[in-house]
Amino acid sequence: MDVTTVLGFLIFVFLSIGVHECAHAWAADKLGDPTAKYQGRLSLNPLVHLDPLGTLMILTSVFYGFGIGWGKPVPVNPYNFRMRPRVGMALVALAGPLSNLLLAVALAIPVHLAGPIIGFVSRNTSIPGFVLSIIGFLISLLITGVLSNIGLALFNLLPLPPLDGFSVVMGILSTIRNPKARQFYYQLSRLEMQGPLVLFALLALDYILPINILGSIIGPLFRLLSSLILW
Repeated sequence: MDVTTVLGFLIFVFLSIGVHECAHAWAADKLGDPTAKYQGRLSLNPLVHLDPLGTLMILTSVFYGFGIGWGKPVPVNPYNFRMRPRVGMALVALAGPLSNLLLAVALAIPVHLAGPIIGFVSRNTSIPGFVLSIIGFLISLLITGVLSNIGLALFNLLPLPPLDGFSVVMGILSTIRNPKARQFYYQLSRLEMQGPLVLFALLALDYILPINILGSIIGPLFRLLSSLILW
């Protein structure tokens, strides 16, 4: 990665983690559980959401191309919710990825508005050339922010524990009154503790093998959302 990409990725990953975890805390509070709010997690400040090991892994993934970072998990007591615990947890989990998609859309707005500005600057010879360079640099940062937020949202929606997608799937299954759905629910519950090992195994295989398992799953939707949001 070039310097602009690395800088943009680091800036927006830490920003995105703050938005993501704050969205979890906000959703939990709205559903009746103020635990995260009382612990100061209802904040957009990334520093209150950073996990030391997760932050180290973010830096490792940026500079070595392998790894996975994470923020400090938001404390949630599902028994405080004004609904079934699993359903409430699904909504809290979904709030994180949705916040990243909304942030991606917000960051894309100035990218779209930059076209006329660049055209004006390039036609106006009285404006120094470095101004165009600065605008181009900022646009590159914003595009990196858009792409990193789309990627973060889609990755977290994978139905593997401890990712948000697993809680969403479990919440959906808990509402289905069907013996097979209930059986599948209990089977997934038993696999919940092994989820992180499965996730790291998939990441390791993606690094070792010539195929990209997770990329092949996320890739098509990532390209679709990127094209819709940016172009």
